[in-house]
Amino acid sequence: LALASLIFARVRGTGDFEIVELASWIPALGIYYHVGIDGVSALLILMTAVLVPVSILVSWREIDRGVKAFHCLVLLLETGMLGVFAALDLFLFYVFWEAVLIPMIFIIGVWGSGGRIAAAVKFVIFTMVGSVLMLVAIIYMAGATGSFGLLASYAHRFTIPEQLWLFAGFAAAFAIKVPVIGLHTWLPDAHTEAPTAGSVLLAGVLLKMGTYGFMRFAMPLFPAAVAAYSDLFLVLAVTGIVAGALLAMVQPDLKRLIAYSSVSHMGFVMLGLFALERNAVAGAVMQMVNHGLTTGALFLVVGMLYARKKTRMISDFGGTARAMPAIAVAFIFMALSSMGLPGLNNFPGEFLVLLGSFQTRTVLSAIAISGVVLGAAYLLWAVARVFFGPLRHEEERKLSDLLPREYAILLPIALLSVVIGVWPQGLLGKIWRSSDAFIALSRRVEMIAPVRPEGSSVPGSAVREPVQGGAR
Repeated sequence: LALASLIFARVRGTGDFEIVELASWIPALGIYYHVGIDGVSALLILMTAVLVPVSILVSWREIDRGVKAFHCLVLLLETGMLGVFAALDLFLFYVFWEAVLIPMIFIIGVWGSGGRIAAAVKFVIFTMVGSVLMLVAIIYMAGATGSFGLLASYAHRFTIPEQLWLFAGFAAAFAIKVPVIGLHTWLPDAHTEAPTAGSVLLAGVLLKMGTYGFMRFAMPLFPAAVAAYSDLFLVLAVTGIVAGALLAMVQPDLKRLIAYSSVSHMGFVMLGLFALERNAVAGAVMQMVNHGLTTGALFLVVGMLYARKKTRMISDFGGTARAMPAIAVAFIFMALSSMGLPGLNNFPGEFLVLLGSFQTRTVLSAIAISGVVLGAAYLLWAVARVFFGPLRHEEERKLSDLLPREYAILLPIALLSVVIGVWPQGLLGKIWRSSDAFIALSRRVEMIAPVRPEGSSVPGSAVREPVQGGAR
């Protein structure tokens, strides 16, 4: 966490990759250990570094068998997640992408609840299908460019048919991870059966790997495909916003409700990215971070409730605020953040997404606004049923409220929510130029090499791609 904070402080948000490491790995195949961090990467790396210690702390009592193995897997998972956000070599990116899959399978399948095996298998099947398609696309690109380097691929002149097919290969992997509506059915099961730490990291970080993949790889690499498919993905994004909220509203399980809310909230990120407007893209990046913090905290509180009541069914609660007022306050605070209350972190991100997308896709943006209203509806209804009214079960009075360790887990996230909500410029200052560079790459005229536009910078333009057969 300290190292991630230093990296975040050092990155100035120039739009280039400011912290770069390059080492020869398999030079005969043009594969290098090439990593770089810009403003977007720095934000997501810092968010990951915040959520991993939180996940470990919340597992203090929950994980009571195979403790060493569990924590080894969490650290392996963190390594993969950080690598995904920093990799500038396509082969290296794929290695990190797959490295995330293995520990999460075991976290769900070994330490999850009743239906954990089925949930883990479903997660594997969905993820592997997308990963195989992306691997095929990566191998084809390496053959065409003579390198696995991302920066070399940015500059390569792929034909329009090549762009359409290659984009489809990458988009399949990323859309499953987001997840885009229609490919989301693995998510509620994985969230419901995973231990609390697994749910926090799944919602907080793994879903962002999908949207980050679109932003760093699929869209800037294949601008012709973006022009061809953007309307489809915008419709899917808005459909996900509305459908995810409606599905959340009818869930009887509190954890499943939060899981479906992720489908809705990630729709805003996809809307912002494919709108290709400066405010919308910056808001989408902010929402990646905001959703990670807020939804991660909601899963934390649900896990705390489950540890005391051994149930997540909303019908088993009622008037819980009378017995556990601090837990009620924590859930309500994060619910207000999730529904975009001004002054908390989700408001500036959603506002920028809607502001920017309204300028390019007015009708779809107007429909997306209904997702904000529905989000407030299902969260407030859940709060009313779980925490208010007469105390339904008197035995709840004997249950403990928030423990000191749990305060230590939730208070930093609550503080970050307030800081981001009141001072969003702290994040936006790192994002603007990377957003400009992403838009410039994704809006390129088809079949020409990217030209650095006046007044903006192409990501990594300050970094030379290594030549095949030797290190820089």
